[in-house]
Amino acid sequence: MNDAYFINKGFKISTDKGLLEKEMIFRYLNEVSYWAKGVSKETVLTSINNSMCFGVYKDGKLIGFARVVTDKATFAYLCDVFILDGFRGLGLSKWLLQTILAHPDLQGLRRWLLATADAHGLYNQFGFMPLTSPERWMGIYAAYKKD
Repeated sequence: MNDAYFINKGFKISTDKGLLEKEMIFRYLNEVSYWAKGVSKETVLTSINNSMCFGVYKDGKLIGFARVVTDKATFAYLCDVFILDGFRGLGLSKWLLQTILAHPDLQGLRRWLLATADAHGLYNQFGFMPLTSPERWMGIYAAYKKD
């Protein structure tokens, strides 16, 4: 499904990458987020181009965002989820998660992953839980460096 739109109470969620305000997404990730501080603009643009993206809009302005890195068959990694400060507390994060998890291209996956430092309560509501066998998982972590 391409360019899906979902409308609720004057807000819109879209998968249309043409609507994304990429400069704002870059600034948020680089300057505000705790998980991507220092990320380069090139990295953000490449990540958007190679992911399923969900933008949350009010009056045509981007006020929230999420990316899903997926093969659309077995695996998805949910990342870069944010709602701007002035729009928090309105249930938009929950609606965004509901929309992502219900998206037709993301059905039947064997595994979803995400990492969070502070939103466990939100993600628990949607079935996310700590890894059941963390000793089986391995990773490489490379911190972003300022250019």
